[in-house]
Amino acid sequence: MQFEGIYTPLVTPYNDDFSLNEEALEQTVDHLITAGVHGIIVAGTTGEYYAQTHDERLDMMHRVKDLIAGRVPMIVGTGAIRTEDAIAYAEAAKDIGADAILVATPPYAYPTGREIALHALAIDRAANLPAMLYNYPGRMSVNMDEETLDRLGRSPNFCAIKESSGDVNRLHMLARDYPHIALSCGMDDQALEFFAWGARSWVCAGSNFAPEAHIALYRACAVEGDFTKGRAIMSAMLPLMRVLEQGGKFIQCIKYGLTLRGIDAGPPRKPLQPLNKDDKRELAEVIRTMDRAIAAIEGA
Repeated sequence: MQFEGIYTPLVTPYNDDFSLNEEALEQTVDHLITAGVHGIIVAGTTGEYYAQTHDERLDMMHRVKDLIAGRVPMIVGTGAIRTEDAIAYAEAAKDIGADAILVATPPYAYPTGREIALHALAIDRAANLPAMLYNYPGRMSVNMDEETLDRLGRSPNFCAIKESSGDVNRLHMLARDYPHIALSCGMDDQALEFFAWGARSWVCAGSNFAPEAHIALYRACAVEGDFTKGRAIMSAMLPLMRVLEQGGKFIQCIKYGLTLRGIDAGPPRKPLQPLNKDDKRELAEVIRTMDRAIAAIEGA
C-alpha cells in the first residue's frame, strides 16, 4: 500500500456522559471525506484509544468501517502495552477489512529496539496487513532505532513510518538510510521539511477540523512541488500549530476546533479537561486568521 496524502486520526466524539455521540461521529466521517482527506485512522492518540475499553475500541472499528463505506482507506491503530492486546486489535482490524494498521511502540514498558521489533513483527504475523509504524518518543519514551528498523525490514508490510520525534536528524536518517519505508509526517510544525525530504503523506490531527488547510499544504508541496507557495501556507498555519501544542491541551483543541465547524465533538475523557473560555477564544481567533490567510494564498 502506498500512503499518499492527508490521513486524519479521527476524534471520538462524546456526549456529556462520555458515551459515544453516534450522530457526531457520522457527521465527522462525512465531513472529512467530503473535504477530500485521503484516509482515516481509527484508534490513534487523537481518538483517545488509551481511555477506551477493549470493547469500545472494537465498536469504533466496526462503526467507522461502516460509515466510510469504502470511500477512503481505513487504518486501525493497534497501540497497547501488551503485545497480546495489540495482536488482538490487529486481528480485529483484519477481520473487519481494514486497509492497513498503525503499529506503535508499547508505552510505559520502555522496550529496547529489539523488543520493539519483536512486538511489531508479532503483530505483523497475526494481521498480515500493510502497516505504518508510529515513532513517538514524547509519549512512548523510546525511539524506533536502527536496530528496530533493520529487523522490521524482514517484512514488506512495514511500508511507512509516521515520524513524530521532532528530531530533524532522524528525518534525515530515515530518508537517507531507509528509503523503502515511506516517510509520513507526524510532527506538524515540520511538515514542510518532511515534504522537502520526500514524504508523500501527513498524519495530522488538525485535519479533523481544518482539512482544507492541511490538504492545501500537501497539494502545494507534494503534488505541485511549489515550495514557495508551501512556505506561505505553512507560515499561515504555524500559529495554529503553536496553540495546539501549548499547555498539554492538544486533544481538547482538536475536539473544540471540530465543534467550531458545527460538529459537537464533546469533552475529552478524564483525566483530561475541556478548554476554558480563554483557550476557546484564542483557538477560534487563530483558526479564523489562518483560514483568511490561506484563502488569500489559494486565490479563493
